[in-house]
Amino acid sequence: MADLFKIAIRNLLRYRRRTLLTASLITIGVVFVLIFISVSGSFKAMMIGQITDSMIGHLQVHRKGYVASIDTLPLNMNLRPNAMQKVEAALGSLGDVESASPRIKFGGMFSNFAETTNIRLNGVYPAREFKTVPLLPSRISEGKAAIEKGEILIPVLLSRGMGVKVGDAIVIVATNKDGSVNGKQFKVAGLIESATGPGGRDGYVHIEDAAELLRMTEMEISEIAIRLKNFGKLDQVTDKLDALLAGEVNKQGKPMFEVHNWEKLSPFYNIARMIDLMTFFIKLMLIAIVLISIMNVMIMAVYERIREIGTIAAIGTPPRKILSMFLIEGLCLGVLGAISGGVLGVVILWGINMAKIAFDFGQQKGIILSASLVPADLWAVSAIVILVSVIASLQPALRASRMEPIDALRHV
Repeated sequence: MADLFKIAIRNLLRYRRRTLLTASLITIGVVFVLIFISVSGSFKAMMIGQITDSMIGHLQVHRKGYVASIDTLPLNMNLRPNAMQKVEAALGSLGDVESASPRIKFGGMFSNFAETTNIRLNGVYPAREFKTVPLLPSRISEGKAAIEKGEILIPVLLSRGMGVKVGDAIVIVATNKDGSVNGKQFKVAGLIESATGPGGRDGYVHIEDAAELLRMTEMEISEIAIRLKNFGKLDQVTDKLDALLAGEVNKQGKPMFEVHNWEKLSPFYNIARMIDLMTFFIKLMLIAIVLISIMNVMIMAVYERIREIGTIAAIGTPPRKILSMFLIEGLCLGVLGAISGGVLGVVILWGINMAKIAFDFGQQKGIILSASLVPADLWAVSAIVILVSVIASLQPALRASRMEPIDALRHV
C-alpha cells in the first residue's frame, strides 16, 4: 500500500500545474463553505439569543389552548394557583432549569390624561423576569432597569407618540375576565425598545399591580417563561417537561397544560430554518465543485496514461491495484484540498473576528459579529470533500483497471 501511495503522489507531481489548479479550486470551495457555515451559524445563534434572552425565554408553559388564542390575551384561560403548583413541582424535578418567570398578560388602555391608546402589558416579578430573559434590561433605553410597585415600563414609540416622559404619571384601564372595568395610576419608570422592531406595544408592570388592576381574588398566571442552563438540551427538556405535565387533566379529562419552546412561539424560527436550508445547498455546491474537478483530472490522467496502464497491466499488475492507484490519487487531491482549505478558512475567520464587524439587529445596535467554527463542521466538510474525491475517481479508475493490455499498448 505504501508503494501505491508513492506512485500516486509521483503521478500527481508529474502534472504539477493541473494538480495545483485542482487543489486550489477545492481549497476555495472549502474556504467559502466554512466561512458561510461559521458566519451564518453565528448569526443564527445570535438571533436566537436575542429573541429568547430578551422576551420569550427558552420555552413556555400555558394552559391548553392558550397559545391558539394568544392574540386576544384571554384572561379566562389563565393558570390558577393549584395548576401553578403542579407546574412548579414539575420544574423543580428537572435539574436543567435555571430560572422561571410567571407572567400575567393582558390588554388595556393607556392614557396620559389627554390622549388614550391601547397597550399590551406583562405583569412580572422583576427579579425573576430579568433572570429568565437577561437581555431585557438592555432594551430599556431611558430610566431605570427595574420595576417597583406602582411603576411601569412603556414602549419607546408609545412614549414618543403620546409625549410621555420618564417620571410622568399615566393611567391604565383594563377589563377583567368578568367584564368589569378598573383603572390604576402608574409612574413611568423607563422606556423600553421593542425586540422585533417598530410597532412593539408591550409594556411591563409589577405582577401584583397587574393582579390588582384585573381584580384577581387569587393570583392567576397567563404563562411561565423558562430559561435552561444549557440551551443545547432544549428539545430534550421540552419533551421531559411535556411528559411530566401530560398526566394532568381537567374536569373534562383533557390535558391541562401545553409546553412550547421558542421555535413554536416566534416567527423568527422560519428565518433560522432558511439559514439551515441555505447551508445545505452551499454544501451541495461544494460537492459539485469537488466532483467535477476531481473527475475531470482523473479522466485526463487515464486518457494520457493509457500506454502506461497497458504496460503495467502487461507485466502482471492486478486490476485491483490499478484501481487502487487511481483512487489514491483522487484521495490525495481531496486530502490536500481539505487541509489547505481548512487552514485558510480558519485564518480568514480569525481575520473576520479581529475586524470586529458591527451590525444592527432589530433594536439592538452595534452587535459585533463573532464567527466561530464548530470543530464538528470542520470535520464534516473535510470528510465530505475526501469522500467525494474518492467517489469522483471511481469511474475513471474502473475504466483504467478494465483496459485490455494489448489494446492499451496499441493506443497512440
